[in-house]
Amino acid sequence: MDVVTGGVSAVYGSDAMTGVVNYIIDHKFNGIKADASTGVSQLGDANKYNASVAWGAKVGTGLHLEAGLEYRKEDGIDRRSDRDWLNQAGVTGAGTAANPYVLQTNLRQKTFPFGGLITSGALAGQTFKTNGVLSPFVAGTPTGTAAIEVGGDGGYWDSGLLAQLEAKQLFGRADYDLPNDIHAYAQVSGNLKTNTSFAETNQLNNVSLRRTNAFLPGDYAALIPASQPTFGFSKFMSDVPRLTADSDSKQWVFTTGVEGKARGIKWDVDYVYGRAKLSTAMANVINRQKLSAALDAVSSGGKTVCNVTVTNPGLADDCVPLNVFGPNAASAQAIDYVTDTVRFDSTTVMNDISGQIAGSPFDSWAGPVNAALSADWRDMSFNSHSSSRPMDLVNCTGLSLNCTAGATRTEYVFGESPQGVSQRVWEVAGEMDVPLSKRLSANGAARYTSYNTSGNYVTWKVGMDWSVTDTLRIRATRSRDIRAPTLYDLFAPISQVQVRPTDLLTGTSPTVPQIDESNPKLTAEIGNTVTLGAVWKPLPKLSFAADAYRIKISDAITTVSGSTAAFQQACYQSGGTSPYCALQVRPNGYADKSAANAVTAWVNRSVNISEIETFGLDLEGNYSAKLFDRPMSLRVLTAWQPHVYYRQPGLATVDQGGVAFGAGGMASTPAVRVSGYFRFRPMNDFTVDISQRWRSAMKLSGDPAEVWANNHMRSFATTGVNFAYKLDLGMGDAQLYFNIENLFDAEPPVGAFSGNGTRAGLRDGFALADDPRGRYFSIGIRSLF
Repeated sequence: MDVVTGGVSAVYGSDAMTGVVNYIIDHKFNGIKADASTGVSQLGDANKYNASVAWGAKVGTGLHLEAGLEYRKEDGIDRRSDRDWLNQAGVTGAGTAANPYVLQTNLRQKTFPFGGLITSGALAGQTFKTNGVLSPFVAGTPTGTAAIEVGGDGGYWDSGLLAQLEAKQLFGRADYDLPNDIHAYAQVSGNLKTNTSFAETNQLNNVSLRRTNAFLPGDYAALIPASQPTFGFSKFMSDVPRLTADSDSKQWVFTTGVEGKARGIKWDVDYVYGRAKLSTAMANVINRQKLSAALDAVSSGGKTVCNVTVTNPGLADDCVPLNVFGPNAASAQAIDYVTDTVRFDSTTVMNDISGQIAGSPFDSWAGPVNAALSADWRDMSFNSHSSSRPMDLVNCTGLSLNCTAGATRTEYVFGESPQGVSQRVWEVAGEMDVPLSKRLSANGAARYTSYNTSGNYVTWKVGMDWSVTDTLRIRATRSRDIRAPTLYDLFAPISQVQVRPTDLLTGTSPTVPQIDESNPKLTAEIGNTVTLGAVWKPLPKLSFAADAYRIKISDAITTVSGSTAAFQQACYQSGGTSPYCALQVRPNGYADKSAANAVTAWVNRSVNISEIETFGLDLEGNYSAKLFDRPMSLRVLTAWQPHVYYRQPGLATVDQGGVAFGAGGMASTPAVRVSGYFRFRPMNDFTVDISQRWRSAMKLSGDPAEVWANNHMRSFATTGVNFAYKLDLGMGDAQLYFNIENLFDAEPPVGAFSGNGTRAGLRDGFALADDPRGRYFSIGIRSLF
């Protein structure tokens, strides 16, 4: 694997803004490699299984074949509550001086107990802690968010912690040497995987139920006066399985090409065909039309049935009435009736033709000048299909309660593009490496890229490499790079999910749709990068490297979400004139702060409005020697990135450096990360590896407009150890290994994003790069024949 850092769009292609990773295939491998391993956490979960085999051989004259297969299975961790330290963490408050953000645990949804809460009428404030039995609702401790309490009878989210995975990777390649120094090859690779993740618990949000509901015990119905024909009811539906997403991905890439050389000139022509299909099935999604029918349960002919089957025979005769009065009162048949499996699939196809010539057209005073010219043309297409589209609406015929005309049929909606969309790109590029002296060389590259969807761009890079002495080398680059919007960024169909963030205008937290939109007007991000590095090798077995960088990205593609606190405040402070106000929908404008004006939808949209700037320093040290007269080596990697500035019009600049959480995909960015690796071989056949990883403490938020009671998350470190023993099998070598990750069972510090307070137990709870599994054991064997 070859890692190239810094902007390299001019060299590797138009989208290589911050570097590339090249996987280098051994085209001449002969023999068999095999590896098998299994792992499990200290708590007996997160089981992992892996097996792989690779084969290569020369067959006849000029023909070389290779094949490989890998299988991987990870059982994941199905519930966040499986880790005691991850106790429904979330952020409460409004982020103001009067009501600062506070990180808290044991958070509960105030009016959504698992057994259901009567929210209006004569029995208001009563909950069904057990099936069919009412008792007073016990409130928890209030927080700075009206919808959230600490403790009490409220329900809580408990989504999956680590997704399940089953993956198969396949590889095959044939190389053939033709006459006249011409070489041909054909290669195929496949990546087939299925991910399963567990997410939201469905809710009933103040639905209307009749006092004559057939499942309501008669003693309680008698307490409700006839003047109150209906009452409000809310519930965390723990008896309905959590939303479960199964994503099946099949990616195939076929590559073929020829290459050769003549008179000092190397050339190659390649063709790539890629096809990726993603099929997602989201199970246990509430069907609003069926739920409306099932909630209206009546007695008829000595049976409990859906009212619509009595009033409108033939409309919904398959309806199964739903009992909601208790934590697990619903029957399996009723749950199956009111839930759907929503399916969405998308297919992306790529055709790519490229060619290159390279050689040394002339010599300078210091040696040969190397140059290369290349061209590339590719066509990409995307289409998608959905079983639950924005135009699939409820039919309220015969349904008098809990059915809103114009509402989507299911709570989760995915648009589709059956007609397909496409993008064509062509590029031409040139590179040159010019020696200026025996110790100094300069290099440059330029590329012209044309997208039929997002415009034309020029990228370039210049650099120098100076061997100051035999032990000191200095390198520097300056580049202009781009990242073009993808087909999905540009043309993805509208999707819709249910969310429950806090509406800062009204102080409420309604469950409403979040509408995700693409943007066909997006253009490429423009990156400008400067790097300066040095490699110093004072001793044959001691070396140091330092690489500094500064990256500035303009027209950065940013997802702006109407529910983000900063966008909300910008809207409200403008009195409704800010463009960020277009990211939310409410009935009465922005002067009315009553609950009647609560938001009815949030909008997510990608736009070219951000500027991102960062700088940092990567350090590396390597040392090898003898310890107790046995070989040892030490390697230390340090990354320092103190600031990552995000600038957007109308908002305060956010510094994401040294910050754990952020809006719109802002990643966890510790200011300092250190990784150390120590290897010792006490015997010829036995090796011990010790690793140490540490990150610095971080803030919970980098938004200067937010006020926090304690904007701090402590540092985190883990230690790993690996023991390997070499076996001589006669025909080849094998190695047994035993690995312990997080040797001291360190628990990640708890944290959360300010925008996820009403979803404690569903999202985050710890910084993204921190491993939540705890102490983890693996054992395996690898061999080479």
